[in-house]
Amino acid sequence: MNTLISSFRTFAVAAVLSMCVLVAVSVLLGWQATLVTLTLIAIELTFSFDNAIVNARVLATMNAFWRRMFMTVGIVIAVFGMRIVFPIVIVMCTAGLGWNEVVSLALTNPKHYAEVLQLAHPAISAFGGMFLLILALEFFFDATRNVHWLARLERHLQYVGTKWLHVLVTVFILLVVTVFSVNHHARVIFIAGLAGIVVYLVIHGASEFVTAKRQEAEKQAHGKLQRVALAGILSFVYLEVLDASFSFDGVIGAFAITKDVVIIAAGLGVGALWVRSLTLFIVHRNVLQTYKYLEHGAHYVIAMLALTLLVGLFYDIPEAVAGIAGVVVIGAALTSSIKDNKLISRT
Repeated sequence: MNTLISSFRTFAVAAVLSMCVLVAVSVLLGWQATLVTLTLIAIELTFSFDNAIVNARVLATMNAFWRRMFMTVGIVIAVFGMRIVFPIVIVMCTAGLGWNEVVSLALTNPKHYAEVLQLAHPAISAFGGMFLLILALEFFFDATRNVHWLARLERHLQYVGTKWLHVLVTVFILLVVTVFSVNHHARVIFIAGLAGIVVYLVIHGASEFVTAKRQEAEKQAHGKLQRVALAGILSFVYLEVLDASFSFDGVIGAFAITKDVVIIAAGLGVGALWVRSLTLFIVHRNVLQTYKYLEHGAHYVIAMLALTLLVGLFYDIPEAVAGIAGVVVIGAALTSSIKDNKLISRT
């Protein structure tokens, strides 16, 4: 009973705000807009299970204060920053327009707004693709992991893995993408992709370094508070950049469903809130410990998403392909975890 109440509390805020947003959309924009909003929420949830799983792994290392920050300040950044401000800034940079002009364009001529935003797709996909690719490769090349899902493949990757191999492979793939014969945005893609790699290395590396120092400091009184605070800040920043990388393509892809920026912000914003609540649920219920292959499945999906973003620079790949494949892989990882748990319980 206590578990049920705890789960209800985790999703209560998301449920209440969802109802408020849907009622507001229905009253102000009509029932058809409400259906589109529900579609966007469903898409955001369906395609973001891997995001929630990876976020949970990081969030589990953070204290209660930073978990609250993740659900308060973090959700403001996710909804208003990534779903509203980010597209406006991209259009400003792409079209050379001012803030007021872009806002006016988004509200009065959303079709043209979407077209201008689409021009930034190469840079966005290159940044997000390389960021997610190096994240996935670091996981699979990590020689310290003892749990394997697809054991034959994962053990081979661990065997060849060295400390910087994930960086070298990612940079090599970026160079291949840059010199690809049909690449008409080579300079933009190279700079954006390199930025994605550097951002990951700086933030993730700094977060791991300070976390290690924090663990040392926890054994002593000296420097404990300062290091704990710094570790929390870096982990929080890493989570926000990670969430942004997952949402880049989703924001642009939403314009294939509707050109109304208000509906897009409402649908993706509510979806992001549910994903964050799901992340907390995974942490509170120790889901990653109970279903030990979920993290592996998430990283396979991340690798697929990264490759989809990079291949999508040259060929049109429907978002549904990556989304459906992601659901299948996560489902398979969950099923394997359940079967493994049953075998252990019988022995």
